Amino acid sequence: MLKNLNYPLDFKFKITTLSSDFNITDRNGNYVAYVRQKMFKLKEDVIVFNDESRTGELFRIKANQWIDFNASYAITDQKTGQRFGNLSRRGMRSLWKSQYDIADGNGQTKYQINEDNGWIKVMDGIVGEIPLVGMLSGYFLNPSYTVKDNGGREYFRLKKMPSLFGRKFQLDRLIDIADEDEALVILSFLMMVLLERERG
Repeated sequence: MLKNLNYPLDFKFKITTLSSDFNITDRNGNYVAYVRQKMFKLKEDVIVFNDESRTGELFRIKANQWIDFNASYAITDQKTGQRFGNLSRRGMRSLWKSQYDIADGNGQTKYQINEDNGWIKVMDGIVGEIPLVGMLSGYFLNPSYTVKDNGGREYFRLKKMPSLFGRKFQLDRLIDIADEDEALVILSFLMMVLLERERG
């Protein structure tokens, strides 16, 4: 379950559905997970399945509060019913560069996700307002995000790949990490991708 993975992993959004569904596949094109965000919910509700058939639920990610600037997202292991971890956005600090904290099942913050370059978001907002040119910004304005532990050691990097609709992201592991922490980081990234995509 989200271990022994062949990196990089591709997060690829489906453009044929109204909901924000996407596949996660490994370097060889093998399924890692299928992610489905429930529509028309006041609080974010995301289900992680083993594949697109949606027969086996692996994890559930739910917002702890109704729409809130500092909302946090509880990650639950669907097989055990236990809380697996938590992702929380750093409110005001994320206005310039997106920042998220990743905590384990005991609420202990272990990792942070940081957007690498805040200027890309600013430029994307400006260029996006220009007719025709704005449609193509997804080809040359692509943010990246890095996961670090509390000591500043880098473990993962997620990059938005050039595409017309911003539908593909790629996750690479920089150094080895414990299996349970690896799953926690991947789950946190998939929730973050949904949140950042909504923000533009």
